[in-house]
Amino acid sequence: MCGIAGWISYNRNLENSRNVIATMTHTLANRGPDADGLWIDGHAGLGHRRLAVIDIAGGVQPMVAREEGQTLACLVYTGEVYNFVELRAELQSLGHHFDTRSDTEVVLRGYLQWGEKIAERLNGMFAFAVWDPRLEELFLVRDRLGVKPLFYYPTSDGVLFGSEPKAILAHPAVRPRVDINGFREMLVWVRNPERTVYSGMSEVRPGQVVRITRAGLTKRSYWTLNALEHPDDQRRTIDTVRNLLHDIIERYVVSDVPLCSLLSGGLDSSTVTALAQRAVAGRLGEPLRSFSVDFVSHGEGFRRDDFHKSSDTPYVRDFVAHTGGNHQEIVLDSGALADPDQERAVLRASDFPSCMSGDMFSSLYRLFQAIRAQSTVALSGEAADELFGGYTWFFDSNAIERAAFPWLTTASHMFLGDAVLNPQLRAQLNIPQFLNESYMAALDEVPQLEQDSPFERRMRELSYLNLTRFLPLLLDRKDRMSMAVGLEVRVPFCDHRLVEYVFNIPWHLKTFDGREKSILRAAARQLLPSSILERQKSPYPATQDPRYEQAVRLEVAEFMSDHSHPAASLFDRQTIETLMAQPLQANSSLGTRNGLERVRWIAKWVKEYGVVFDL
Repeated sequence: MCGIAGWISYNRNLENSRNVIATMTHTLANRGPDADGLWIDGHAGLGHRRLAVIDIAGGVQPMVAREEGQTLACLVYTGEVYNFVELRAELQSLGHHFDTRSDTEVVLRGYLQWGEKIAERLNGMFAFAVWDPRLEELFLVRDRLGVKPLFYYPTSDGVLFGSEPKAILAHPAVRPRVDINGFREMLVWVRNPERTVYSGMSEVRPGQVVRITRAGLTKRSYWTLNALEHPDDQRRTIDTVRNLLHDIIERYVVSDVPLCSLLSGGLDSSTVTALAQRAVAGRLGEPLRSFSVDFVSHGEGFRRDDFHKSSDTPYVRDFVAHTGGNHQEIVLDSGALADPDQERAVLRASDFPSCMSGDMFSSLYRLFQAIRAQSTVALSGEAADELFGGYTWFFDSNAIERAAFPWLTTASHMFLGDAVLNPQLRAQLNIPQFLNESYMAALDEVPQLEQDSPFERRMRELSYLNLTRFLPLLLDRKDRMSMAVGLEVRVPFCDHRLVEYVFNIPWHLKTFDGREKSILRAAARQLLPSSILERQKSPYPATQDPRYEQAVRLEVAEFMSDHSHPAASLFDRQTIETLMAQPLQANSSLGTRNGLERVRWIAKWVKEYGVVFDL
């Protein structure tokens, strides 16, 4: 895993701008702590920060292909391609010679053979840029599910790009400007493809190729979800999912550096960990390391709420007792989650405030920080709920029937949205209308089968919305917090072969036993203890320690006392004072804390980044 950045300018020689490109690249140092590199040639400047995982000695970037003294192409690449062995063999049969064992060189040679259509041949999580000096063209490519990020900013004579917005913001011609639509994007629990918080900046859509030439910029989708008839019965469906998962995990455990698994005691992460344990034991003859997270104050004091149904720790221990392995519980001090230095690191990693609770970022950052001290690559169970139907809103009649994003109908108490903003700004933002427009645009994309019943059509819509508008929020959080400490997190449930197959399983078959994730549970039944197989979905844990909310309140109080703060005019002081007057919450999921965290994060961001609003 790595970080990439670059600048294409058709009207200047970028040899004179080496310092600018180096500065852009340096902002991504946490994503690639092992090495850095620049390549500048005329109109193109590409930068790379490397986290060495495969072929540590050979995968140096930027990687250049030359022939008879001529530069054919230059590549900067981040991610992992899991079918690179097969692709290399195919390319060798076509006459290509390889100097390294890296998947990077496979992507570069694949571009020389197939051009931008190399994207369709790759199986993995990736984002890369290829500059072709023969054509004076740049290609920006992102993986199908958007596991790895890639942003770009068109200029008057080219483009700037980077793995994170901070790389683009480091260019002297770019200011952190936010218009009304960018502000809306920041407030809602929806990821609208291609849009970003910052004016003029876009994100390469998952499954998209962006092509930049002297004539301008064009975009092409090389992959999207399609509606296909599902030919398999229940037994064959379960067997197919099981076989796909075995093959996926065998590919995902390939690493030249220490590998581990993230274990929550839920069905998803437990399935990944159990399969990975078998694959690693068979390959390396040693147990797989796994890690879980809890808070000092929880233990027996965990309190169930509408969102968090159960503590992870008892189930994690059941898993370890059942399967063995080398497991470590990472126990976090909730009071330290609001540490100012850590908050700044989290904000800098994120580049803008999230709609999610801040402790879910801070605790994930701390967890990954602890894991990185012992491992470089981790496997995650992310995306199984979106794919197999694991969330409560898949089974809530209100969520199914309402013309709205389903997660906003069943957990609305979690999301205060714009409630803490001043009334004039709230009216201008008109978040309900924005969400409705976003919902209708997403709905227009959903593929359908004519023979589907109205109910099956609706459940396919919900699956599509979750995979394309909700999952990206979670993938982005995991990528930012993991890469902030130089940890690569792989997401087996995002393998596009599994996604394509499971997306087309009819809903009645996905829930054949009347429960969520029926197919996955059946596929993993021989691997896991009964407690995990029967456990109800519980999301990533949030701290229930009132010390954390107290720390948040102290920061908000400090902000409220500074009438000259650049963000002061954004908020409704009366609403904030009302929230501050509420008693400390026993349960972390309630809205008061989330509303105060919204104030805290926006205020910090505005001041730290020098944000300019065009509202």
